[in-house]
Amino acid sequence: MSDVVTYEVRGQVAVVTMNRPPVNSLGAPLRTGIADAMDRAAADADVQAVVLVGTPRAFSAGADVTEFGTPNAAREPNLRVLIGLVEAMSKPVVAAISGQCLGGGFELAMGCHFRVALADAQLGLPEVKIGLLPGATGTQRLPRLIGLEAALNMVVGGNPVAAAKFAGTPLLDQVIEGDLADGAVRFAEQLLADKRPIQRVRDLKLKDPTGEAFLQFARNTVGGMSKHFPAPLKCLEAVALSLTKPFDEGVKAERELFLQLMQSPESRALRHVFAAERAAAKIPGLPEGTQPRPIQSVGVIGAGTMGGGITMNFLNAGIPVVLLEMKQEALDKGLATIRRNYENSMKKGKLKPEQVEQRMGLVTPTLSYEAFADVDLVIEAVFENMEVKQTVFTTLDGVCKPGAILASNTSYLNLDTIAGFTRRPSDVIGLHFFSPANVMRLLEVVRGAKTAPDVLVTAMGLAKTIKKIAVVSGVCDGFIGNRMLARYGAAATALINAGATPQQVDGALQKFGLAMGPFRMGDLAGLDIGWATRQRKAKEAGLPFVPGVADKLCEAGRYGQKTGAGWYRYVPGARDPIPDETTETIIAEHRASLGITPRKVSDDEIVERCIFALVNEGARILEEGIAARASDLDIVYLNGYGHPLHRGGPMLYADMVGLPNVVRALRKFAAEPGADQSWQPAPLLCKLADAGKTFN
Repeated sequence: MSDVVTYEVRGQVAVVTMNRPPVNSLGAPLRTGIADAMDRAAADADVQAVVLVGTPRAFSAGADVTEFGTPNAAREPNLRVLIGLVEAMSKPVVAAISGQCLGGGFELAMGCHFRVALADAQLGLPEVKIGLLPGATGTQRLPRLIGLEAALNMVVGGNPVAAAKFAGTPLLDQVIEGDLADGAVRFAEQLLADKRPIQRVRDLKLKDPTGEAFLQFARNTVGGMSKHFPAPLKCLEAVALSLTKPFDEGVKAERELFLQLMQSPESRALRHVFAAERAAAKIPGLPEGTQPRPIQSVGVIGAGTMGGGITMNFLNAGIPVVLLEMKQEALDKGLATIRRNYENSMKKGKLKPEQVEQRMGLVTPTLSYEAFADVDLVIEAVFENMEVKQTVFTTLDGVCKPGAILASNTSYLNLDTIAGFTRRPSDVIGLHFFSPANVMRLLEVVRGAKTAPDVLVTAMGLAKTIKKIAVVSGVCDGFIGNRMLARYGAAATALINAGATPQQVDGALQKFGLAMGPFRMGDLAGLDIGWATRQRKAKEAGLPFVPGVADKLCEAGRYGQKTGAGWYRYVPGARDPIPDETTETIIAEHRASLGITPRKVSDDEIVERCIFALVNEGARILEEGIAARASDLDIVYLNGYGHPLHRGGPMLYADMVGLPNVVRALRKFAAEPGADQSWQPAPLLCKLADAGKTFN
């Protein structure tokens, strides 16, 4: 018997308990253990029924995705074989469901003859979310149990449903109250007493006279919504087979569709993201057993757009916030904006009036730093200027209690310099939120040279509390995201100099899948931010500042949407970018000043230069140890910069293109007359390409 399965006989019933932490994923050890337990029960004359149960947290959350592409994935019994073995048992098998019952775990439960569950158990087939479909008979079993339309919604949507909603359907024989295993054993004993025949889902017939019409409607709807992803339509076609094909034929076709999706780049991207999000939470080199500091209250400096958004994250999590501004007018405006945001959510039905008041009641407005005396964490969201940061952190060092964490929301500045303004650099960390901070999922957690391990652990745990996905970055100019963005922006601007227009560059990258091209994004964020950064960097390097096109737009007062003009022109009250003659004139004059004769630029060249610039800078970031793994860079770009999910992030995209092809293109760009040396391929990129390896 496997060490992840226990076997216990209670009278006439064998109780087989799965216990493979954390969620009973159906890897080879658990599959083998269940199969062995079934064989044992089948051979035991004293056993007349079997109960298969998991842990309170999970019956089973499904297949072990870490086995995909490895020998263990095909190791017998595979999941389909195991489900067939369970279904073929001559003694009734009862699935006793608690917690998560998802994917392959749900398919296993449907392969059992009967199912009982706690009311709050979560049942679902979420495979579509990693670009797949249920590949172990789920698309053929679920419609036979709950009907075509309900099954299609679950399979195509991928969202779990509480077990209680299936009471009275063939899917769920009984909702159990109290101890699940005891209730399941009593149910099995009653089955035996009543001499109820075994019920095999494969023998059920699906009858739906309006099924074909519904499926045609669904095809139109799903096709319009699935866009870059093939899995939703494949899911639909698999479920549709349950209406027209015998069970075994449907299962065979389901498997073929599953294998097609498994080989698709979109599924590879989604599976990569699934694993990458989990990997990002793992921090190499931390002392084992490092415990977080308690965070009972938070201080935020700045009630503007960023500070207000940061504040809302903590209020949403029930954490009190002391909100500081320098002037009463700014403080009142910030509080009014927070309230308005909550009231808008209330109007949409997302919040109740009492929830709005409860959250607003957690804010303590103040005009004095002294109000931070007892908070556990302070986050500053003030202007990106080192002198301003020095004033803030020197003051915080004097008023905050020992052990309080002092965090900067800086997106570019040197965190170690900021930490040096205090007598407690080990308590200083970067928490770079992305705007709007109450919406965007990404949080760059910047680890300074002296940041204490428990401060880092606290920040990562807090990110989870406020529902952010956190990525750890080392200290460098722009950290991960904005450092890569600078190279991406430089590549895009060079394309403008060469002959492309802003709308062509944006259009090509948006067609590639980005939510917004670099020039639209610049106008949205404000061109003056990059202008100030470029001037700062030139000053720090002791070099004269040589303005480019973006700087000349700023010199003309064109900062983007907030001034009604930037790369594009904007009509008051609208955000639609309108190509503008003034921009064209500034670009033409700049080209002439550089002696450039504009040439035709293809969309393919735009995508290649811009995305490969991201990849090359990402490789340098990895070389320098600024990021722990390539997938962290993908998470940053997917969640902070609108990189297309179906591409899996720039580093995975490079893997799929082939690193030798990326190196070849970069060398071609670097060899062009007057080319920037940043086009030279990063040594790590060359090393991986030469070895036939990938980033991920």
